[in-house]
Amino acid sequence: MTNCTTNPHSIHRYLFLYALIGVLMAFLLTAATARAQEKAITLKETLQLGLANSKELKLAGAKIEQAVERYNQAKDEALPTGNASFGYNRAQIPANRLQFGEESLSLPKSANAYLGILSLNQVIFAGNKLKYARKSTELLTQASRLDESKDRTRIAYSIISSYYNLYKVLQGIKVVEQNVASLNQQIKQSQRFFDQGIVTKNDVLQFQLQKANVELNGIELENNRRIVNYNLNILLGLPEATQLKIDDVEKVDKPVSLLSAYIDTALNTRPELMQADLQAKVADANIGTIKANTMPNLAAGASAYYVDVSANPIPRAGNYITPISIGLTASWNFGALWSNKHKVAEAKIERKEADISKSITADMIKNEVNQNYQNYIAALDKIKLLQTAIAQAGENNKILESKYRSNIASAVERADSQTLLYQAQINLELAKADAGLAYYTLLKSTGKLIN
Repeated sequence: MTNCTTNPHSIHRYLFLYALIGVLMAFLLTAATARAQEKAITLKETLQLGLANSKELKLAGAKIEQAVERYNQAKDEALPTGNASFGYNRAQIPANRLQFGEESLSLPKSANAYLGILSLNQVIFAGNKLKYARKSTELLTQASRLDESKDRTRIAYSIISSYYNLYKVLQGIKVVEQNVASLNQQIKQSQRFFDQGIVTKNDVLQFQLQKANVELNGIELENNRRIVNYNLNILLGLPEATQLKIDDVEKVDKPVSLLSAYIDTALNTRPELMQADLQAKVADANIGTIKANTMPNLAAGASAYYVDVSANPIPRAGNYITPISIGLTASWNFGALWSNKHKVAEAKIERKEADISKSITADMIKNEVNQNYQNYIAALDKIKLLQTAIAQAGENNKILESKYRSNIASAVERADSQTLLYQAQINLELAKADAGLAYYTLLKSTGKLIN
């Protein structure tokens, strides 16, 4: 018969506390999930739902539309401008007589005047300023589309991360359920041994205490599941009470290419580098705009006037005139030849800064890809080690189970071997999920997370 120094009264207190917590949590969980709708979902479906219902992506789409309209406004600047106006004026002349020596001039007591103006103006040449303005706004529109691409990748990764987090919690809960079932068998067996006088009551209590600890871990996992499940429902636009089920995830043993291949892909795909190129082009356009200040301008204009001094606004022969003017206006602010050079120098510095910024961004991307690449390799290696650890823990558990039945090992040793196997099983499931997420993290850093 085995000896155990565990205090039976202390174990009873722990068991009572854990049992009470377990009953309360089970009641709360049952009440909360009674009306919940279950939904099995794959990673592909999760991404489709999340991207389709993302409010952030809808906002990014609105920003693109805004940038397109700004580009259209820049194009409109090249269109002719026109203006039309028509006004009426009445003048009262109380003192209407002018004396010039023996002669005098009498004016009417009142006078009416109608004035209408119609003008049309067109800029013919403005030093290519309009061309550079259109180019800049076009580049900014492209940058807005790249912003939307970055947002889409970020949101997709957030969805994938939440999906894997939920999978990890569900796998942990599954392992807990398996171990509780196994411990129930151990408790029945130890109770049988106790009834036969082979073991002490402490041996039975030891297995019951281990089961309580496992159930306590299960309560914590269930709490995490509800939090992650709720957050994922919000991301996907699903009813908040939907209970998501993930039966399995993709295998994590994806083929690994050379690090240089991932870096080359990132340098050719990442929107940050494309935006850096656009920023350099915007700087070039800005230089052209500033240089255009030294160029002469040429504009054409046409104006038509209607002047009527009668009281009746309807035109009558002899009461109105309609002068029409057409002209060209050339102007040149030649003072810009010596006042503009420092503005050009500043714009060239901004262009240089754009190149330096791109170089810094490229280095950061290389570091990010390398870190994620190494993390993925390490995650795969960790899975191999944990698979070996599970095999060893399983063999050790079988040996101690046999020894315990033969009354060679104590209940504490038997429970410890079960705990080691239980922990190894959880660690493996977590490692598999971490490896899957590490793979998608690597894809994100290359700019190829989503097509």
